[in-house]
Amino acid sequence: MCLSLSIGWAQKEMSKTKKDIIKSVENHKENLIKISDEIWALAETAFEEHKSADILADYAEAQGFNVDRGVAGMPTAFVATYGSGSPVISVLGEFDALPGLSQKAEPTKNPLNDGSAGHGCGHNMFGAASLGAAIAIKEQIEKGTFKGTVKFMGTPSEEKYFGKIWMVREGLWDDVDVNVSWHPSASIEADVQSSLALIDFKIEFFGQAAHASGDPWNGRSASDALELYAQGINYYREHVRPTVRMHYHIQDGGQVVNVVPDYSRLWMRVRDTKRTGMLPVYERVKAMAEGAAILANVDYKVSLISGIYEVLVNREGGKVMQQNLELLGPIDYTDEEIAFGKKIQEVTGKKQVGMDSKIKPLEATKDHPGGGSTDVGDVSWNVANINLGVTTAPKDTPWHSWAVVACGGMSIGHKGMIYASKAMSMTMADLFENPDLVEKVKTEYKERKGDEVYEAMVPEGPPPVNAKGN
Repeated sequence: MCLSLSIGWAQKEMSKTKKDIIKSVENHKENLIKISDEIWALAETAFEEHKSADILADYAEAQGFNVDRGVAGMPTAFVATYGSGSPVISVLGEFDALPGLSQKAEPTKNPLNDGSAGHGCGHNMFGAASLGAAIAIKEQIEKGTFKGTVKFMGTPSEEKYFGKIWMVREGLWDDVDVNVSWHPSASIEADVQSSLALIDFKIEFFGQAAHASGDPWNGRSASDALELYAQGINYYREHVRPTVRMHYHIQDGGQVVNVVPDYSRLWMRVRDTKRTGMLPVYERVKAMAEGAAILANVDYKVSLISGIYEVLVNREGGKVMQQNLELLGPIDYTDEEIAFGKKIQEVTGKKQVGMDSKIKPLEATKDHPGGGSTDVGDVSWNVANINLGVTTAPKDTPWHSWAVVACGGMSIGHKGMIYASKAMSMTMADLFENPDLVEKVKTEYKERKGDEVYEAMVPEGPPPVNAKGN
């Protein structure tokens, strides 16, 4: 009863503009859910998100946005713009899926299409919610409540090649004052934690083929070099800082057992909480590839795929987002949704506590947070960035798993998506209405960035939209 009264009081404190924004999101709710579900079903992976990108871009265009498609050399990247002048506020939208995670909207593991991709990070909801927020702001600009420009950034390939790096390199945030972003989560919070910097690269070894029994002495095994390299990496783990993460995937270790393999390939990633800590480890593991090649008497090649910065936190923006979360209050779930969540927890070996819809307090920013990596980091080193996490799956759900896919295709995900759309658009409204707030957010960004000169960690040339075997 007290909770209901608290929420009711908060709603009364909302400005008319924010009530109008919430109404706008509600007006588009069914279409946003339809968009999310269509992208969920398509489950297109990195740089293959042609239909998913078109669904979002077409809807933006139908709402009066000017849509620039195929930006930064990526056919599935686009920018949808409405308005003119300052401030310029952008919002991020992702829409790529993960390979091998196909799943029906059911609380037990059951692929929709065996071996196919699935939205194990909830990006079907990410893009739809952000577009909903952009539309809510567009409608306020259209009727004269706000002056300025809103941009929806359609950003592909977050899971593999990190498409935002090329969009940053193209200067697509150069005129933006503040960027707003969110991510599906198992809790609701204004996100003031950083992420891990990451470097993504490929190691290839080139040897000499020979008959594995008839004349192995005439062979130089690329597979030997690969095994020696992997062994070296695993010994090296003991001698790096606890914040470092190193992981690899053997993509080619030879084709048949009776041939000394003349080619092998390994995909490697190094992470740390700071780019400055990651780079020395990267240099070391590159040198180890040469050592493995010498030991196996083969040639080698190290190729950079891409690399991303850690997220540059903005607490001033986080405070604004926090206020809007508290205005919105927690998400309400039906008994069926709670049961769905508990079943997922049971199947994945977690405590059956259901959904976490409480608004988390604004936390202190940690120097060395755990977690994953995101190319939102590169955006955040080029423009002030405000982050949000919203519940779209049960508490303690394994991320990048079938369980996230299941929730993203039904009402639990839908509710979180619509909530995120409201929270982001309300925060964007505060920025449009308050020039001093924009300056405070930008000032913190400049102070945190300091003298650091951003350098995109990608090879020269276009994005690898047609890459095979990486």
